[in-house]
Amino acid sequence: MDLKQLNPEIIDVQPSALRQFDHQISQYPGIVKLTLGEPDFNVPEHIKQAAIQSINDNQSHYTYYWGIQELRDAASTYYREKFGYNYSADQILCTVGATEGLAATFKTLFNPGDGVIIPGPAYPIYKTLANVNGLTPIMVDTSDSGFVLTSEQVETAIAAHPDVTVRGVVITDPCNPTGVVYTEDQLKALVPTLKDRELWIISDEIYGELTYGVKHYSLSTWLPDQTIIINGLSKSHAMTGWRIGFAFGPTGVIDEIAKAHQFQVTTPTSIVQYAAVEALTHGQDDAAQMRAIYQKRCAYLKQELTKLGFEMVEPGGAFYIFAKIPEACHQTSTQFADRLAADYHVGIMPGKPFGDDRYLRISYASSDENIRTAVSALGKLLQDLTK
Repeated sequence: MDLKQLNPEIIDVQPSALRQFDHQISQYPGIVKLTLGEPDFNVPEHIKQAAIQSINDNQSHYTYYWGIQELRDAASTYYREKFGYNYSADQILCTVGATEGLAATFKTLFNPGDGVIIPGPAYPIYKTLANVNGLTPIMVDTSDSGFVLTSEQVETAIAAHPDVTVRGVVITDPCNPTGVVYTEDQLKALVPTLKDRELWIISDEIYGELTYGVKHYSLSTWLPDQTIIINGLSKSHAMTGWRIGFAFGPTGVIDEIAKAHQFQVTTPTSIVQYAAVEALTHGQDDAAQMRAIYQKRCAYLKQELTKLGFEMVEPGGAFYIFAKIPEACHQTSTQFADRLAADYHVGIMPGKPFGDDRYLRISYASSDENIRTAVSALGKLLQDLTK
């Protein structure tokens, strides 16, 4: 069969550059990796025991495609207490991780050809989901505004695409890769433009519990009828491989997203749903210990990178530092990261897949020892490049 007969929007998509780079550098023996965004903590014991109990109770059958009632009730209470989300259980969809929630949301909200504003640097999946759905991703460089999207940038982006019907915007808060957390004032400043333009807002808040001394806010507070929140337990409860997420949205819209979800995955794994009930019912403080450790690592890494001559925006959350390569190195992010891995056996992510080839994304979701090793290797590479 001729592959040209397949869907060109899939054929044209490349595999994840992040996963590809991580796989590529794994060939080096003993490599220390600060690459993928995955907590280096184990799932809390009480959640594991709940999963085991659900197996023993034979909770292994299909569940309602929205997710079990107990989980949606628990999510409604948990996120209201955490962040002030105002969603009842029938406005919450349980998804197979945040990624599937994003996919179902993109599929539902937009028509082929619509434009979606994506503030960059950005996690690459947003642009990919736009492309595979026949949308027009409109990338907006926010490096000159502290990596925070502004109303002026939204208006400029719309004006620059007069032939495109711009119908949505993605907000990632806290942000991957920059670690930036939007303040209340910064979000409120966006509200008039987003409201007047009647733009759908996809608010990816998966790192919402990992903020350092600042409060997490959501655009849904001011624009509940335009906002779909994506969240989940991968980062807050170290449950990346369990694949459980949530989509929150206004009645009617969330019902349509649930259809796209149903025909893609049927339902999330039953056992994981029961474990997630435990996480949300008795794990309100599970993220606190992880957050404290991440904050210490962040402070140390920022201090050491500054000494080495890297520039970076103040990371207020998540577990990444987005560091600008010193100009004296005369290196792109790919060149720098490739050499660091090959010569010093330390892996960090180049900034190119996120949209800025001048930067590196360094994950501190790794041990203190690995972080110290990475700092030492970075120092040696900088010496080699600038001597």
